[in-house]
Amino acid sequence: MDRLVGLGDFLRSRRARLNPEDVGMEDVGRRRVPGLRREELARLASVSLGYYTRLEQGRCKNASPVVLDSIARALRLNQSERDHLFALASPIIAPVRRPAGAWQRVSPLTCELLDALEHADTPACVFSHCLDIMAANRPFWALHMRQDDRLERDDSLPRFFFLDPNSRRLYLDWEHVATDVTAMLHFALGRHPGDPRLNELIGELLENEDFRRVWAAHHVYERASGTIAFDHPIVGDFSIHYQLLRLPGDPEQFLFVCTAAQGSLSASALERLAKWGATWAHPSHN
Repeated sequence: MDRLVGLGDFLRSRRARLNPEDVGMEDVGRRRVPGLRREELARLASVSLGYYTRLEQGRCKNASPVVLDSIARALRLNQSERDHLFALASPIIAPVRRPAGAWQRVSPLTCELLDALEHADTPACVFSHCLDIMAANRPFWALHMRQDDRLERDDSLPRFFFLDPNSRRLYLDWEHVATDVTAMLHFALGRHPGDPRLNELIGELLENEDFRRVWAAHHVYERASGTIAFDHPIVGDFSIHYQLLRLPGDPEQFLFVCTAAQGSLSASALERLAKWGATWAHPSHN
């Protein structure tokens, strides 16, 4: 995935979501496409139209931080989007690259934590920045209807979400979670444009029509917490709260933990799922 092409796509998507009245401009003339025109955005950011056009077309390799800051303010970017813009336009620090085919390991202490959460009927797993599932406990696999808890090399939340038809039946608000997943992949790509595993994953997913549609919206953020509703064939409808936490020692590993309010119907559903998963062989986390 070319970093500068991604920059152009991102700028166009952010420009398209702003109307003239949003930024105090008069809407003059008929618009063929939604959003601000390039010249309007350039004027708001106090940069020349030629400079902004080169930036949006991926022909400017050394964008000034001052200019980027001005463009970010003109586009009304939030902090995650601003960070993403700077990562795409001027990556001063080379991204961390792992050898092709390299596989991160989950620490023994984190595996102990997954086991402890399993005893508390709490689904949990460890994601990489690519949203690869690096380790998981049995309640997590039970939540996702996996009766074989052996970790596979290609286990991946985005692959499950877009390539497995069961995900649409399982997630009640599939579209919302799809947006979160692609937003986090966009964010990861801005930080790791040369990561071969990430690029391979995105290239594979772009063959899927649903992924192409959601990816084209170019949402960018890291969703640290939220609520997900399920229609589970074993325990029925319920919802969980989740948190996504960076693990100490490796900032590119995240602990995903699902909880429900004590005494709630959702907590009862998680307990029943854990009992169902407990009938399987003991999980191998790595």
